[in-house]
Amino acid sequence: MRLRRIRPAVPPTSFALNDLLSEALAGTLQRPGRSALTALGTVLGVGAFVAVLGLTATASSQIDSRFSLLTATEVTVKDIAREQNEFADPAFPDDAGERVERLGGVEHAGVHWPVREDTGQGLAVRTSAVARGQNDMIDVVATAPGALRAAVPHLVQGRLYDDFHADTRQRVVVLSSSIAARLGIATLEARPAVFIGDQPFTIIGIIDDVKRKPDMLLSVLVPHTTAEELWGSPTDAAEMLISTRVGAAVQIAEEVPIALRPDHPEYLKAVPPPDPKSLRSSVTSDLNELFLLLAAICLVIGAVGIANTTLVAVLERTGEIGLRRALGARSRHVALQFLTESGALGALGGLVGTSIGTVTVVVVAVARNWTPVIHTGTLATAPVVGLVTGLLAGLYPAVRAARIQPVEALRR
Repeated sequence: MRLRRIRPAVPPTSFALNDLLSEALAGTLQRPGRSALTALGTVLGVGAFVAVLGLTATASSQIDSRFSLLTATEVTVKDIAREQNEFADPAFPDDAGERVERLGGVEHAGVHWPVREDTGQGLAVRTSAVARGQNDMIDVVATAPGALRAAVPHLVQGRLYDDFHADTRQRVVVLSSSIAARLGIATLEARPAVFIGDQPFTIIGIIDDVKRKPDMLLSVLVPHTTAEELWGSPTDAAEMLISTRVGAAVQIAEEVPIALRPDHPEYLKAVPPPDPKSLRSSVTSDLNELFLLLAAICLVIGAVGIANTTLVAVLERTGEIGLRRALGARSRHVALQFLTESGALGALGGLVGTSIGTVTVVVVAVARNWTPVIHTGTLATAPVVGLVTGLLAGLYPAVRAARIQPVEALRR
C-alpha cells in the first residue's frame, strides 16, 4: 500500500474589518502632530465649503426681504423722445409728478435731471466765504420733491424742500453730509448759503444716506421748478423716480407712459423691477461659483498634503510593510491599510471642518442680526467630501505601498 503525503492546507489570509481599522488608527496616532497638520488642509476646505453654502443661503434669504421692500417697489421712467423723433420736445409734462401720484399704488413720484449750462458743462458751486473763481465743480441735479421723497433720504440736519418750495420756485438746496464737508459747512444754524454759478441758494437740509438713487449723495439737489426758471427746461437725460406699494410696480410701469403722454406713450420707457426669484438665483449662483472655487482650492491643498504625508509614511514604514508581507499579508491588505489611514484623516478633517463652518455661519448671522440658514444636505455632504478627498489623496501612496516586494523591503 502506497502512502501519499498530504500537505496541510494553507488557510487563506484574511484581514478583518476591525483589524483594518485598528491598524489604520494605530498608524495615524503614531505621529499625532503630523496627522493633525495633514488634516488641516481638509479642515479648511470643508469648513470653507460649509461656510460658503451656509452664508450664501443666509444672504439669499436677506436678499428676498430687502428686495421686496426696496427694489420691488421702484419704477424708473426714461425720456426716449429724441430716440423716436429728433425734433421732439422733452417727454415729461410740467405736472408729471402729480399725474403719476394719482395712480393707484403710487406713493411718491417726481422728475430729476442733471443741470447743465448752455455749453453742456456742469455748474460751479462755492460758498459765500469763497472768492469768485475759486469754484468747486459739483454735480447739480434738479429734483422734484416727489423724487426726493421716493429716494427715502435720511435727514441729519434741517429739512427737505417740499411742494411749497417747488411751487414758489424757492432758491433752496439739499445736499449730502460729504458735500457739506467738502464745502466747509458743519452746521445749518447760521443759515449758510452756496452759490451755484452766480445764483445764491440757501441750504435747508443735509442728508447722509438714501435708500434709492445713491448718486444723489454726490450732488447738490435743487427744486426742479427753480432749475427750469434759471437754466431752462429739462434735457433728454431727464428721468422719473417712482416708489410704489409692494406688488404694484409692474402694473404702474405699464400705466405710466399712457398717463403722462397719451398722445405719444412711446416717448417714455418705464423700467419695472426685475423678478425677485431670478435676482436671487443669479446672486446665489454668482456667490456659489466664486466661493466654492476657493473651497475647492483649499480641498486640493488638503489632498496634496494628505498624499504627501501618506507617501512619506510609506517610505518610512518600508520595513514594516515587508514584515507584514512576509507574514502573509497580501498586496491588497497593505493598500487597504494605507487607504484607510488617508481616508480617516480626510473624514476627521471633514467632521472638524463641518463644525467650524457651521459655527462660522451662526456667528456671522448673529453679528449681522440675520437668521442663519444651512441646508441639511450641506451638513450631510461635507464630511463625505472630506472622506472622498482623503481616499483620493491616499490612492497613489496605497498603490505604491502594495507594490513593495517583501524581500526588497526586508533588505532595507
